[in-house]
Amino acid sequence: MVTSNPWVTRESAAAEPVHPTTIEHIHVAQNVTVRPQPGAVAAPQQGLPVRTAAGARWWWLGCHGGAGVTSLTGAVPGGTDAGRYWPVPASGPVQRVVLVARTHASGLEAAQLAARQWASGVLPGVDLLGLVVVADAPGRLPGPLRDLLRLVEGGVPRTWAVPWEDSWRLAAPSAESVSRPVGRMARDLLSLTDPGVSR
Repeated sequence: MVTSNPWVTRESAAAEPVHPTTIEHIHVAQNVTVRPQPGAVAAPQQGLPVRTAAGARWWWLGCHGGAGVTSLTGAVPGGTDAGRYWPVPASGPVQRVVLVARTHASGLEAAQLAARQWASGVLPGVDLLGLVVVADAPGRLPGPLRDLLRLVEGGVPRTWAVPWEDSWRLAAPSAESVSRPVGRMARDLLSLTDPGVSR
């Protein structure tokens, strides 16, 4: 059963299917408009800092230290590290942002806080594309973390899951040697940020 989410407003002709959530799972909402809901979601007292920025196809925003932004920047060309700041435009086009967090409890809680900050409407000119959750260990997520991830997924437009990449421990990742889930995410992001594709 799909229930409405108080964090966001969704407009869709058909209900989204419910999928089981594991770290191998990638959920990308199709034909859905998701935007902040000012007044319905209270801004958190503490959140990620804000600064004016421009010039990136999209920004990787690490919700906490060690989220995996550096690895994603190497593996998926096109994004720019936001430096742990929300990139808000001074003027001109909106800034596209992808949140990044590890799948441990503190990482998912940091992602939830960032999603709340966006949903409250206090970030003018920010287009949140979604959240990338990067595995913090090999294997399946424990039940409590799967439940927390499901909750966090409900507050963002789409979620991509990057499984444990053992090769990333030995060398910096590159676009030429990425796993299938990372390749799919790269294609999604390039499509979402293509100026010729209306959203």
